[in-house]
Amino acid sequence: MIKFENVSKTYSDGFQAVKDLNFEIRSGEFLVLIGPSGCGKTTTMKMINKLEPHTGGLLTINGKDIKKTDTVTLRRSIGYVIQQTGLFPHYTLEQNIGLLPDLKGWDKGRKKQRVHELLDMVGLDPDTYAGRYPKELSGGQQQRVGVARALAADPEIILMDEPFGALDPITREQLQDEVLRLQQDLKKTIVFVTHDMDEALKMGDRIAVLKAGTILQLDSPETLLRAPSHGFVEEFIGKNRVYQNPEFIPVKEVMRENPATVLPHRSPLRAITYMRNKKTDTLLVLNEEGVLLGIVSAYDLQANIDNASQVGEIMKPVQNVLPETATAKDALMAVNQAPYGIIPVIDSRKRLIGIVTRGTLISTFASHWAGKGDEV
Repeated sequence: MIKFENVSKTYSDGFQAVKDLNFEIRSGEFLVLIGPSGCGKTTTMKMINKLEPHTGGLLTINGKDIKKTDTVTLRRSIGYVIQQTGLFPHYTLEQNIGLLPDLKGWDKGRKKQRVHELLDMVGLDPDTYAGRYPKELSGGQQQRVGVARALAADPEIILMDEPFGALDPITREQLQDEVLRLQQDLKKTIVFVTHDMDEALKMGDRIAVLKAGTILQLDSPETLLRAPSHGFVEEFIGKNRVYQNPEFIPVKEVMRENPATVLPHRSPLRAITYMRNKKTDTLLVLNEEGVLLGIVSAYDLQANIDNASQVGEIMKPVQNVLPETATAKDALMAVNQAPYGIIPVIDSRKRLIGIVTRGTLISTFASHWAGKGDEV
Protein backbone atom coordinates (compact mmCIF):
# COMPACT_ATOMS: atom_id res chain seq x y z
CA MET A 1 0.00 0.00 0.00
CA ILE A 2 2.46 2.66 1.23
CA LYS A 3 6.11 1.75 0.79
CA PHE A 4 9.22 3.56 2.00
CA GLU A 5 12.46 2.54 0.29
CA ASN A 6 15.56 4.28 1.68
CA VAL A 7 13.46 7.40 2.21
CA SER A 8 15.12 10.38 3.85
CA LYS A 9 14.42 14.03 4.53
CA THR A 10 17.26 16.55 4.61
CA TYR A 11 16.61 20.26 5.00
CA SER A 12 18.51 23.05 3.24
CA ASP A 13 20.61 23.67 6.35
CA GLY A 14 21.87 20.10 6.21
CA PHE A 15 19.76 18.75 9.08
CA GLN A 16 18.60 15.22 8.35
CA ALA A 17 15.20 14.74 10.00
CA VAL A 18 14.59 11.25 8.62
CA LYS A 19 17.22 8.72 7.59
CA ASP A 20 16.88 5.79 5.19
CA LEU A 21 13.44 4.54 6.17
CA ASN A 22 12.55 1.10 4.84
CA PHE A 23 9.11 -0.22 5.73
CA GLU A 24 5.68 -0.87 4.28
CA ILE A 25 2.21 0.04 5.56
CA ARG A 26 -0.33 -2.58 4.61
CA SER A 27 -3.74 -1.85 3.14
CA GLY A 28 -6.31 -1.50 5.92
CA GLU A 29 -3.63 -1.35 8.64
CA PHE A 30 -3.63 1.01 11.61
CA LEU A 31 0.04 1.99 11.95
CA VAL A 32 1.20 4.17 14.83
CA LEU A 33 4.38 6.27 14.70
CA ILE A 34 5.73 7.09 18.15
CA GLY A 35 8.86 8.48 19.69
CA PRO A 36 10.24 11.48 21.60
CA SER A 37 9.94 15.04 20.32
CA GLY A 38 12.09 15.65 17.26
CA CYS A 39 12.42 11.96 16.36
CA GLY A 40 10.92 12.42 12.88
CA LYS A 41 7.51 10.79 13.37
CA THR A 42 5.45 13.75 12.12
CA THR A 43 7.87 14.38 9.26
CA THR A 44 7.56 10.73 8.25
CA MET A 45 3.78 10.97 8.18
CA LYS A 46 3.75 14.30 6.31
CA MET A 47 5.98 12.89 3.58
CA ILE A 48 3.10 10.60 2.58
CA ASN A 49 0.95 13.53 1.38
CA LYS A 50 3.95 15.68 0.40
CA LEU A 51 3.43 18.27 3.12
CA GLU A 52 7.10 17.47 3.72
CA PRO A 53 8.56 16.35 0.37
CA HIS A 54 11.13 13.59 0.84
CA THR A 55 14.61 14.36 -0.46
CA GLY A 56 15.95 10.86 -0.90
CA GLY A 57 14.74 7.37 -1.71
CA LEU A 58 11.46 6.15 -3.16
CA LEU A 59 8.03 6.56 -1.56
CA THR A 60 5.17 4.84 -3.35
CA ILE A 61 1.42 4.44 -2.84
CA ASN A 62 -0.08 1.41 -4.55
CA GLY A 63 3.14 1.11 -6.51
CA LYS A 64 3.09 4.70 -7.81
CA ASP A 65 5.94 7.11 -7.06
CA ILE A 66 4.33 10.03 -5.23
CA LYS A 67 6.87 12.43 -6.73
CA LYS A 68 5.26 11.71 -10.09
CA THR A 69 1.75 12.24 -8.73
CA ASP A 70 0.12 15.66 -8.88
CA THR A 71 0.30 17.11 -5.37
CA VAL A 72 -3.26 18.47 -5.32
CA THR A 73 -4.67 15.19 -6.60
CA LEU A 74 -2.64 13.26 -4.04
CA ARG A 75 -3.78 15.37 -1.10
CA ARG A 76 -7.41 15.22 -2.14
CA SER A 77 -7.18 11.43 -2.04
CA ILE A 78 -5.79 11.32 1.52
CA GLY A 79 -7.71 12.27 4.66
CA TYR A 80 -5.84 14.40 7.19
CA VAL A 81 -6.68 15.04 10.86
CA ILE A 82 -4.60 17.31 13.08
CA GLN A 83 -4.70 18.22 16.77
CA GLN A 84 -6.18 21.68 16.15
CA THR A 85 -8.92 20.19 13.89
CA GLY A 86 -8.24 22.80 11.17
CA LEU A 87 -11.93 23.62 10.82
CA PHE A 88 -12.81 26.88 9.08
CA PRO A 89 -14.53 29.02 11.75
CA HIS A 90 -16.75 30.88 9.26
CA TYR A 91 -18.02 27.66 7.68
CA THR A 92 -20.85 25.57 9.10
CA LEU A 93 -20.08 21.97 9.94
CA GLU A 94 -21.84 20.91 6.75
CA GLN A 95 -19.65 23.25 4.74
CA ASN A 96 -16.49 22.11 6.54
CA ILE A 97 -17.16 18.43 5.98
CA GLY A 98 -18.38 18.97 2.42
CA LEU A 99 -15.36 21.03 1.36
CA LEU A 100 -13.39 18.22 -0.30
CA PRO A 101 -16.41 16.63 -2.02
CA ASP A 102 -17.22 20.13 -3.29
CA LEU A 103 -13.68 20.52 -4.68
CA LYS A 104 -14.08 17.14 -6.33
CA GLY A 105 -17.18 18.33 -8.10
CA TRP A 106 -19.83 16.31 -6.27
CA ASP A 107 -23.40 17.46 -6.86
CA LYS A 108 -25.28 19.06 -3.95
CA GLY A 109 -27.52 16.09 -3.25
CA ARG A 110 -24.67 13.60 -3.07
CA LYS A 111 -22.58 15.96 -0.95
CA LYS A 112 -25.37 16.62 1.55
CA GLN A 113 -26.14 12.93 1.86
CA ARG A 114 -22.46 12.18 2.54
CA VAL A 115 -22.15 14.98 5.13
CA HIS A 116 -25.23 13.82 7.03
CA GLU A 117 -24.07 10.21 6.86
CA LEU A 118 -20.69 11.16 8.34
CA LEU A 119 -22.11 13.34 11.10
CA ASP A 120 -24.31 10.45 12.11
CA MET A 121 -21.33 8.08 11.89
CA VAL A 122 -19.29 10.15 14.37
CA GLY A 123 -22.20 10.51 16.79
CA LEU A 124 -23.45 13.99 15.92
CA ASP A 125 -27.11 14.28 14.88
CA PRO A 126 -27.06 15.98 11.45
CA ASP A 127 -30.40 17.72 12.01
CA THR A 128 -28.94 19.33 15.14
CA TYR A 129 -25.34 19.97 14.11
CA ALA A 130 -25.10 20.41 10.33
CA GLY A 131 -25.88 24.14 10.49
CA ARG A 132 -23.73 24.94 13.52
CA TYR A 133 -20.33 26.61 13.51
CA PRO A 134 -17.15 25.19 15.10
CA LYS A 135 -17.18 27.75 17.93
CA GLU A 136 -20.51 26.30 19.08
CA LEU A 137 -18.96 22.88 19.74
CA SER A 138 -16.83 21.40 22.49
CA GLY A 139 -13.27 20.35 21.74
CA GLY A 140 -14.29 16.71 21.48
CA GLN A 141 -17.14 17.53 19.11
CA GLN A 142 -14.83 19.60 16.93
CA GLN A 143 -12.43 16.69 16.75
CA ARG A 144 -15.28 14.39 15.68
CA VAL A 145 -16.03 16.82 12.86
CA GLY A 146 -12.34 16.77 11.93
CA VAL A 147 -12.49 12.99 11.61
CA ALA A 148 -15.70 13.23 9.58
CA ARG A 149 -14.09 15.74 7.22
CA ALA A 150 -11.11 13.42 6.69
CA LEU A 151 -13.53 10.67 5.67
CA ALA A 152 -15.69 12.89 3.45
CA ALA A 153 -14.33 11.88 0.03
CA ASP A 154 -13.94 8.24 1.10
CA PRO A 155 -10.11 8.19 0.94
CA GLU A 156 -8.08 4.99 1.10
CA ILE A 157 -5.56 6.60 3.47
CA ILE A 158 -6.07 8.76 6.55
CA LEU A 159 -3.23 10.58 8.32
CA MET A 160 -3.79 11.55 11.95
CA ASP A 161 -1.27 13.84 13.64
CA GLU A 162 -1.74 13.66 17.44
CA PRO A 163 -5.47 14.32 16.92
CA PHE A 164 -6.51 13.81 20.55
CA GLY A 165 -3.53 15.36 22.32
CA ALA A 166 -5.36 18.51 23.49
CA LEU A 167 -8.44 16.73 24.84
CA ASP A 168 -9.30 15.78 28.40
CA PRO A 169 -8.73 12.07 29.27
CA ILE A 170 -12.40 11.04 29.17
CA THR A 171 -13.11 12.70 25.80
CA ARG A 172 -9.83 11.36 24.46
CA GLU A 173 -10.74 7.79 25.35
CA GLN A 174 -14.20 8.18 23.82
CA LEU A 175 -12.73 9.40 20.55
CA GLN A 176 -10.11 6.67 20.52
CA ASP A 177 -12.91 4.13 20.81
CA GLU A 178 -14.86 5.94 18.08
CA VAL A 179 -11.94 5.87 15.65
CA LEU A 180 -11.29 2.19 16.36
CA ARG A 181 -14.96 1.45 15.68
CA LEU A 182 -14.83 3.39 12.43
CA GLN A 183 -11.64 1.60 11.42
CA GLN A 184 -13.24 -1.76 12.07
CA ASP A 185 -16.23 -0.80 9.92
CA LEU A 186 -14.44 1.08 7.11
CA LYS A 187 -11.06 -0.72 6.89
CA LYS A 188 -9.12 2.44 6.04
CA THR A 189 -5.34 2.59 6.05
CA ILE A 190 -4.52 4.88 8.98
CA VAL A 191 -1.16 6.38 9.90
CA PHE A 192 -1.38 7.81 13.41
CA VAL A 193 1.24 9.94 15.16
CA THR A 194 1.31 10.11 18.96
CA HIS A 195 3.77 10.58 21.80
CA ASP A 196 1.58 8.60 24.22
CA MET A 197 2.53 4.93 24.53
CA ASP A 198 -0.77 3.92 26.12
CA GLU A 199 -2.58 5.42 23.14
CA ALA A 200 -0.24 3.66 20.72
CA LEU A 201 -0.78 0.29 22.39
CA LYS A 202 -4.54 0.74 22.28
CA MET A 203 -4.82 1.98 18.70
CA GLY A 204 -2.13 0.34 16.61
CA ASP A 205 -2.08 -2.92 14.67
CA ARG A 206 1.66 -2.23 14.53
CA ILE A 207 3.77 0.43 16.20
CA ALA A 208 6.95 2.03 14.84
CA VAL A 209 9.25 3.43 17.52
CA LEU A 210 11.46 6.20 16.13
CA LYS A 211 14.55 7.90 17.47
CA ALA A 212 16.71 10.49 15.73
CA GLY A 213 15.06 9.94 12.37
CA THR A 214 15.30 6.15 12.27
CA ILE A 215 12.92 3.33 13.15
CA LEU A 216 14.35 1.24 15.96
CA GLN A 217 11.53 -1.30 15.99
CA LEU A 218 8.34 -1.87 14.02
CA ASP A 219 6.18 -4.58 15.53
CA SER A 220 2.82 -5.51 16.99
CA PRO A 221 2.00 -4.11 20.44
CA GLU A 222 2.43 -7.59 21.93
CA THR A 223 5.93 -8.00 20.48
CA LEU A 224 7.01 -4.51 21.53
CA LEU A 225 5.90 -5.14 25.10
CA ARG A 226 7.34 -8.61 25.41
CA ALA A 227 10.43 -8.44 23.21
CA PRO A 228 11.78 -4.91 22.75
CA SER A 229 14.72 -5.18 20.36
CA HIS A 230 16.62 -2.13 21.58
CA GLY A 231 17.44 -0.65 24.96
CA PHE A 232 15.85 2.66 24.04
CA VAL A 233 12.64 0.90 22.99
CA GLU A 234 12.47 -0.91 26.34
CA GLU A 235 13.12 2.33 28.19
CA PHE A 236 10.60 4.30 26.13
CA ILE A 237 7.87 1.70 26.55
CA GLY A 238 8.59 1.18 30.24
CA LYS A 239 9.85 -2.14 31.59
CA ASN A 240 6.73 -2.78 33.64
CA ARG A 241 4.18 -1.58 31.11
CA VAL A 242 3.27 -5.10 30.02
CA TYR A 243 1.92 -5.65 33.54
CA GLN A 244 -0.22 -2.54 33.14
CA ASN A 245 -1.69 -4.13 30.00
CA PRO A 246 -2.82 -7.64 31.02
CA GLU A 247 -4.44 -8.15 27.63
CA PHE A 248 -0.91 -8.70 26.30
CA ILE A 249 0.07 -11.31 28.94
CA PRO A 250 -0.61 -14.96 28.00
CA VAL A 251 -2.75 -16.81 30.52
CA LYS A 252 0.03 -19.37 30.88
CA GLU A 253 2.09 -16.76 32.75
CA VAL A 254 -0.55 -16.40 35.47
CA MET A 255 -1.61 -20.04 35.83
CA ARG A 256 -0.31 -22.85 38.03
CA GLU A 257 0.65 -26.10 36.38
CA ASN A 258 0.00 -29.55 37.85
CA PRO A 259 -3.09 -28.74 39.95
CA ALA A 260 -4.69 -31.38 42.16
CA THR A 261 -6.73 -33.79 40.03
CA VAL A 262 -8.55 -37.07 40.44
CA LEU A 263 -9.89 -39.81 38.16
CA PRO A 264 -13.68 -40.19 38.13
CA HIS A 265 -13.65 -43.82 39.39
CA ARG A 266 -11.79 -43.00 42.62
CA SER A 267 -13.75 -43.35 45.83
CA PRO A 268 -14.76 -40.25 47.82
CA LEU A 269 -12.69 -41.46 50.79
CA ARG A 270 -9.51 -41.76 48.72
CA ALA A 271 -10.22 -38.36 47.18
CA ILE A 272 -10.58 -36.75 50.63
CA THR A 273 -7.29 -38.30 51.75
CA TYR A 274 -5.59 -37.00 48.64
CA MET A 275 -7.03 -33.52 49.28
CA ARG A 276 -5.58 -33.46 52.79
CA ASN A 277 -2.16 -34.42 51.48
CA LYS A 278 -2.33 -31.71 48.81
CA LYS A 279 -3.78 -29.15 51.26
CA THR A 280 -6.59 -28.21 48.91
CA ASP A 281 -10.37 -28.14 49.15
CA THR A 282 -11.19 -28.88 45.52
CA LEU A 283 -10.17 -31.42 42.90
CA LEU A 284 -10.53 -31.31 39.14
CA VAL A 285 -11.82 -34.55 37.65
CA LEU A 286 -10.03 -35.80 34.53
CA ASN A 287 -10.28 -38.91 32.42
CA GLU A 288 -7.28 -41.07 31.56
CA GLU A 289 -6.38 -38.76 28.64
CA GLY A 290 -6.35 -35.66 30.83
CA VAL A 291 -9.62 -34.27 29.47
CA LEU A 292 -11.46 -32.11 31.99
CA LEU A 293 -14.72 -33.72 33.14
CA GLY A 294 -15.75 -31.76 36.21
CA ILE A 295 -14.90 -30.45 39.64
CA VAL A 296 -15.56 -31.73 43.15
CA SER A 297 -15.22 -30.01 46.53
CA ALA A 298 -14.31 -31.41 49.93
CA TYR A 299 -17.78 -30.52 51.18
CA ASP A 300 -19.47 -32.53 48.40
CA LEU A 301 -17.18 -35.50 49.01
CA GLN A 302 -17.78 -35.50 52.76
CA ALA A 303 -21.55 -35.16 52.33
CA ASN A 304 -21.66 -38.15 49.96
CA ILE A 305 -19.00 -40.38 51.43
CA ASP A 306 -21.55 -43.04 52.44
CA ASN A 307 -23.84 -43.00 49.39
CA ALA A 308 -21.45 -42.62 46.46
CA SER A 309 -18.88 -45.14 45.30
CA GLN A 310 -17.11 -42.95 42.77
CA VAL A 311 -16.09 -39.31 42.50
CA GLY A 312 -17.70 -39.20 39.05
CA GLU A 313 -21.11 -39.63 40.67
CA ILE A 314 -20.91 -36.39 42.63
CA MET A 315 -18.67 -34.14 40.53
CA LYS A 316 -20.16 -30.94 39.12
CA PRO A 317 -19.62 -29.40 35.70
CA VAL A 318 -17.01 -26.67 35.43
CA GLN A 319 -18.80 -23.47 34.53
CA ASN A 320 -15.79 -21.29 33.68
CA VAL A 321 -12.77 -22.42 31.67
CA LEU A 322 -10.14 -20.53 29.71
CA PRO A 323 -8.48 -21.66 26.48
CA GLU A 324 -4.70 -21.69 26.40
CA THR A 325 -4.89 -18.74 23.99
CA ALA A 326 -6.53 -16.54 26.64
CA THR A 327 -4.84 -13.60 28.36
CA ALA A 328 -4.33 -12.46 31.90
CA LYS A 329 -7.06 -9.88 31.31
CA ASP A 330 -9.50 -12.69 30.49
CA ALA A 331 -8.50 -14.40 33.73
CA LEU A 332 -8.90 -11.22 35.78
CA MET A 333 -12.39 -10.71 34.36
CA ALA A 334 -13.44 -14.33 34.94
CA VAL A 335 -12.00 -15.15 38.34
CA ASN A 336 -14.73 -13.43 40.36
CA GLN A 337 -17.37 -15.55 38.64
CA ALA A 338 -15.61 -18.87 39.31
CA PRO A 339 -17.76 -20.76 41.90
CA TYR A 340 -14.77 -22.45 43.54
CA GLY A 341 -12.28 -19.67 42.84
CA ILE A 342 -10.62 -21.91 40.25
CA ILE A 343 -10.52 -21.42 36.49
CA PRO A 344 -9.14 -24.42 34.58
CA VAL A 345 -7.03 -23.69 31.51
CA ILE A 346 -7.50 -26.22 28.71
CA ASP A 347 -5.90 -26.90 25.34
CA SER A 348 -7.70 -27.36 22.03
CA ARG A 349 -8.52 -30.99 22.96
CA LYS A 350 -10.05 -29.91 26.28
CA ARG A 351 -7.15 -31.39 28.22
CA LEU A 352 -6.24 -29.61 31.44
CA ILE A 353 -2.93 -27.75 31.36
CA GLY A 354 -3.24 -25.65 34.52
CA ILE A 355 -5.45 -23.45 36.67
CA VAL A 356 -5.83 -19.76 37.44
CA THR A 357 -6.88 -18.62 40.89
CA ARG A 358 -6.90 -15.29 42.68
CA GLY A 359 -3.73 -16.47 44.37
CA THR A 360 -1.86 -17.16 41.12
CA LEU A 361 -2.91 -13.77 39.74
CA ILE A 362 -1.86 -11.90 42.86
CA SER A 363 1.43 -13.74 43.24
CA THR A 364 2.39 -13.26 39.58
CA PHE A 365 1.82 -9.53 39.61
CA ALA A 366 3.18 -9.04 43.12
CA SER A 367 6.39 -10.96 42.42
CA HIS A 368 7.00 -8.93 39.31
CA TRP A 369 6.53 -5.58 41.00
CA ALA A 370 8.25 -6.48 44.28
CA GLY A 371 11.56 -4.72 44.59
CA LYS A 372 11.14 -2.83 41.31
CA GLY A 373 10.26 0.59 42.64
CA ASP A 374 13.10 2.08 40.64
CA GLU A 375 11.44 0.95 37.43
CA VAL A 376 7.92 2.18 38.15
